[in-house]
Amino acid sequence: MAESKIIVVMGATGAQGGGLARAILADKSGAFKVRAVTRNPQSEKARALAALGAEVVAGDSDKPESLLPAFKGAYGAYCVTNYWEVFSVEREQAQAKAQADAAKAAGVRHVIWSSLEDTRKWVPLSDNRMPTLQGKYKCPHFDSKGEMDAYFREKGLPLTIFLTSFYWENFIYFGMGPKPGPDGTLAFALNMGDRPLSGIAAEDIGRCALGIFKKGSEFIGKTVAIAGEHVTGAEMAATLTKVLGRTVKYNAVSNDVYRGFGFPGADDLGNMFQYYHDFNDYFCGIRDVKASRALNPELQNFETWAARNAKLIPLG
Repeated sequence: MAESKIIVVMGATGAQGGGLARAILADKSGAFKVRAVTRNPQSEKARALAALGAEVVAGDSDKPESLLPAFKGAYGAYCVTNYWEVFSVEREQAQAKAQADAAKAAGVRHVIWSSLEDTRKWVPLSDNRMPTLQGKYKCPHFDSKGEMDAYFREKGLPLTIFLTSFYWENFIYFGMGPKPGPDGTLAFALNMGDRPLSGIAAEDIGRCALGIFKKGSEFIGKTVAIAGEHVTGAEMAATLTKVLGRTVKYNAVSNDVYRGFGFPGADDLGNMFQYYHDFNDYFCGIRDVKASRALNPELQNFETWAARNAKLIPLG
């Protein structure tokens, strides 16, 4: 039997990286083994991965020199950044460059870069249909990653650009789930009107990424976009009503109302949902559910995910 190939997993204690690490560890083929990179190998999540059989190593994308040992000898690398941890395009892009540089220096044979669209290709800064943020972005957490695609390509890396979708876990961890109104009725708000939202379970992102690594060179040089299902706000409300056993309503608010909600990043997310809405045919069209299921036969739709996670959704 051939020796398992090492996959470096950045963000291994986060949603995407953690999903990929667990997918590799659960894969009965044994084709790959996990090298989980984390700033704190002694954290509870890191120790849990080690207990499952992952090689856990220290590495910090803010310290590029720390990544070189982590990437050495690896077959593949899953590169991912988290804008919401740093709220800085400049810092996120420096982290992405550090990961790309380490992959290049180590001679990694397959790199997956978890990216998103640069929305300025659809809504230029001169277009006032949505406000420009930070002076040069329409949707900073999208534009930041999309801008880095060119850097990964210019490195000449054996690259798959990987476009993800809205995590349904945002209903659990990001405060976007249903909340009681004055009369006690649960409701959540999006500025999506009646357009469907491409979404996915975070763990399925990792499973799809594993599917890409398993295909080897087939996806090198390509962009792959994934989703578990395209679901409208009304459809999500009906599903949540079913699995929670309480009425849940969907409030379709205006773009300006959403941007004005006041939580950190509300303007960024308001622009993001407007982008989803205004360019819905493109956004849902490229995120092919059938192709995603071919990569990951365990792909969940929203109802399956919601039923499995109902008890985790805070209703306060």
